[in-house]
Amino acid sequence: MPTNITIKGIPDDVYQKLKLQAEKHHRSVNSEVIMTLKSSLESKKHDPDILIDRARMLKKRAKGTLSMEEIQQAIDQGRT
Repeated sequence: MPTNITIKGIPDDVYQKLKLQAEKHHRSVNSEVIMTLKSSLESKKHDPDILIDRARMLKKRAKGTLSMEEIQQAIDQGRT
């Protein structure tokens, strides 16, 4: 069963953005809040095994592609 909550002290600019998003999606402000919360919470789910595999693949692919001199040159260029 759905639960009701009350949110107090929403800054005016945040509420206006939320209201505009609701209008854009043809939803009520309440429905937009629910969809925004769902989207925010679901986007945080990451499978650690997939992340580790991806990191290993990137590390393997990047290994040995730049010399220390090239790395130092890139660092120096970024400081100018």
